[in-house]
Amino acid sequence: MDGLLKFMTCGSVDDGKSTLIGHMLYDAKLLFADQKHALELESRVGSRAGKTDYSLLLDGLMAEREQGITIDVAYRYFSTEKRSFIVADTPGHEEYTRNMAVGASFADLAVILIDATKGILAQTRRHAGICGLMGIRHFLFAVNKMDLLHYNEKAYCRIEKEIRKLAIDLNLCNVELMPVSATEGDNITSRSWAMPWYKGKTMLGYLETIQIEDGAKEQGFILPIQRVCRPNQSFRGFQGQIEGGVVSVGDQLTVLPSRERVKVQAIFAADQKMNTAKKGQAVTVSLNREVDISRGCVLAKDTELIVSSMFTSKILWMDDMELRQGKNFLIKIGTQMLPVSVMEIKYRIDVNTGEQIATSKLYKNEMAVCDVAASSPVVFDTFEKHKSMGSFILIDRVTNMTSACGVVEHSLRRSENIVWQKLDLTREIRAERMGQKPLTLWFTGLSGSGKSTLANEAEKRLSLGGKYTMLLDGDNIRMGLNRNLGFEPEDRIENIRRIAEVAKLMNDAGLIVLVSFISPYRNDRRIAREIIGEENFVEIYVNTPLEVCEERDVKGLYRKAREGKIPNFTGISSPYEEPEHADLVMNTEGESLDTAVETILRTIAKKESNGLR
Repeated sequence: MDGLLKFMTCGSVDDGKSTLIGHMLYDAKLLFADQKHALELESRVGSRAGKTDYSLLLDGLMAEREQGITIDVAYRYFSTEKRSFIVADTPGHEEYTRNMAVGASFADLAVILIDATKGILAQTRRHAGICGLMGIRHFLFAVNKMDLLHYNEKAYCRIEKEIRKLAIDLNLCNVELMPVSATEGDNITSRSWAMPWYKGKTMLGYLETIQIEDGAKEQGFILPIQRVCRPNQSFRGFQGQIEGGVVSVGDQLTVLPSRERVKVQAIFAADQKMNTAKKGQAVTVSLNREVDISRGCVLAKDTELIVSSMFTSKILWMDDMELRQGKNFLIKIGTQMLPVSVMEIKYRIDVNTGEQIATSKLYKNEMAVCDVAASSPVVFDTFEKHKSMGSFILIDRVTNMTSACGVVEHSLRRSENIVWQKLDLTREIRAERMGQKPLTLWFTGLSGSGKSTLANEAEKRLSLGGKYTMLLDGDNIRMGLNRNLGFEPEDRIENIRRIAEVAKLMNDAGLIVLVSFISPYRNDRRIAREIIGEENFVEIYVNTPLEVCEERDVKGLYRKAREGKIPNFTGISSPYEEPEHADLVMNTEGESLDTAVETILRTIAKKESNGLR
């Protein structure tokens, strides 16, 4: 018997995916008697006028049966005399493309159904592209519903040409084609008498004999660390699943990202001590010396994994919210989880033509090539070399939803050639000479709330007290450093990122920095806090009501915004997300300027006393 084959079915809506797999199980006599009896009973009240509805074997949700569609991924295990199978029946609706991508991440082979009466559709192209993105290298295109075309060979040949062109456009490997009828059973488990012009295998015959590479091209041993095991003071082990290669006691390994060299002292699988372990096994490895290893590190041998903080990737965007350049996420790659930002969307891939289209934003179910930057070095490889270390997901930092899945295409050399230069004059030395704790006071609030007035007065009082300061005001910065940025959401994101980096550098110089920016988005302020550092960041929310801000309107901006002359104006045509956990909340309407500044100075003094102990 050949090895286990994991395959999936996909395609556009109502192409017959569930029906095809159900008919295959039925004809191959792979159902229990009670399953067969239940199928026949349920089919009497189904949508096929009493005829057997084979899709009911896989469409398990009530909503699926009511609507006659697949919503969730249905997994089914079955076995013939020649092979064992796990099939993932995936939905065709564009709304459920995320579910289809989940099925593709599991499979070694894709069976893509095409309705012979419709030909190749946009969703067919999208699914084929996603399968390629997920690393599937074997494709069977099943041209279904041939019975509706009276088994016409010319009609099949026309669709065959379209498929061959699609395979070239998407660079698909190992492509096979087959005319079938899922409802009538033609070419599913036995050859169809109605299509004598087709000389190939049946679908089941093809699936039983296809040989799938098992990743033999992947080089070297790779063990991403999931957990450090320390049951007592005398033992420390590093646990994870081996993603490639073989390891033996005595082997010399490289710890990534630190690149330290260690030797394997012992290997355990469950409670069994072993001399050797291989790909797919979950193991605990102990080493010959103490090294700094934690979750996310990788033990490797005989392979050149990449350690870098920037790379180019191909992604499938799955979130309802659009993706804009500069947006921040958590990335999960291997067992590593850390913050990243999408620096640049290089281009979107048109699913119909394969054309590369320049864009700065992505919408749900679109594919694109992007540059990604991580907050610290990441251990990875290209997807082509190592599937497990070259694939990732992007997680929304607010909702914890999976926003995108993707694969690494290549590292960006500039990230590998740039190394943080350690300086002899550190932040601590400069701060000690100035006799102060470097801080960033981040004033946020609506236009006209009094941020700049508060920040300006606070800086004067600090200066009079002998402190060294710098005030960064939104309008002033936009006239210089950020003059190339507008007020679209992606520009606002970049505006705040740049200011946070500048404030951090000024903190490194020992200064107390006062930042006065509307900074309307919570996530951007959260990223600024991370860049600057929690211990150095003070968020001050100037909570002045909108109507009061409009009454002040010194610059006449609200009036112009109400007249539609200023688009994307915060509080009118663009949202302001109030801080949920600000360090200070001020209201310039209800208290005097002196009182507000005194509150700020007391906060600084408290921070300094904690930092200079």
